[in-house]
Amino acid sequence: MAVLLAIIALVPAACSTDSGGGDGGSPTSAASSTPSMAPHIKITTTPKDGAAHVPIGIGQVRATVQDGTLTTVTLTDQNNGKRVPGAISSDRTSWQAKEKLQRGTPYTLTAVAKDRDGKSATKVARFTTASAKDSAIAFFTPEDKSTVGVGMEVSFKIDKPVRNEKAVQSAISVVSSTGQQVVGHWFGNQRLDFRPAHYWKPGSTVTVGLHLAGVEVSPGVFGVQDKTFSFTVGRTQISTVDAAEQSMAVVRDGSLLKIIPISSGSPAHGTYNGTMVISEKYQQTKMDSTTVGLGDEYNIPDVPHAQRLTASGTFVHGNYWAAPGVFGSQPTSHGCIGMQDAQGGHDSSTNGAWFYDNSLIGDVVIVKNSVGGGTVAPDNGLNGWNMDWNQWKAGSAL
Repeated sequence: MAVLLAIIALVPAACSTDSGGGDGGSPTSAASSTPSMAPHIKITTTPKDGAAHVPIGIGQVRATVQDGTLTTVTLTDQNNGKRVPGAISSDRTSWQAKEKLQRGTPYTLTAVAKDRDGKSATKVARFTTASAKDSAIAFFTPEDKSTVGVGMEVSFKIDKPVRNEKAVQSAISVVSSTGQQVVGHWFGNQRLDFRPAHYWKPGSTVTVGLHLAGVEVSPGVFGVQDKTFSFTVGRTQISTVDAAEQSMAVVRDGSLLKIIPISSGSPAHGTYNGTMVISEKYQQTKMDSTTVGLGDEYNIPDVPHAQRLTASGTFVHGNYWAAPGVFGSQPTSHGCIGMQDAQGGHDSSTNGAWFYDNSLIGDVVIVKNSVGGGTVAPDNGLNGWNMDWNQWKAGSAL
């Protein structure tokens, strides 16, 4: 569900021998680094000669020319002599690599151009990419081109501490087609979430720009990404669980769709109160009490129609093992919200199947009147809606 994001630290530049050849042309010798025979031609390489901290993403290595045209461009891995595929533009004034580079690897970029009189010039850039040893990887949600509910947060999780929160947050843009103001909030120094003051407007498109390439995330740790992704906000669906009544009212676009009998957490293991967002969906999953800090109280290998509400293990899910009379009358779970279902999850007529089929990642589930559960923490899942707007903005680095 989450789609991989890379933020990578860098190693010092390494020297390498000249190597090369043309983009479909003949090899260029080390003598190509001698002064140009056509000095008015200006060839520019990205990165520059001797650079370190070089991103590995597609399109990060480029060559351009002014007052001339490119004849051959090569990018060579100095560890194994392999060339990285690339393409010269139709007007032959620019070239760009078409594959990701290897981490911690020395490369040589050789660009040859000529002027209108046929005189040639050559530019050589030797550089080293980021090292895997010091890489910081970030994961984001939601996925590109997904359709989500109105409660979805744009969440980035980075696997190493961020020391320059302002630079990182400045390099990320989250823009809604409806013009809603969107603000980032740091939960510690490894998670950055974005949301508007109120739920996303249905039907809007949200575009996320991730422009971390070259940004120093922490001392010696540099970002490598430069990409854009987007998602669409679907209809509004808010489901409210009343633990006192043991029921869940599902409301879509202001109209009541269904009231579902449920069984919430027992007083000893109360369900969290508060606003929660569906962050994952599983047609069937295993639930083991030992993984959430409990004893050997349950181990169910095939829980049907499970939808995650918190990182700590709260789900709204189907339940085939409880007696039918439990739903709508008794809080019996260890904190989850259960509804009647069939083993294997193949019966589409059950409440568990219906709610699963009618839910999106990003839909909102509100719990009230639960005994013993307390209020869900804003960072326990995608649940920042439990923080008012002023509190949310106070967690921004900008």
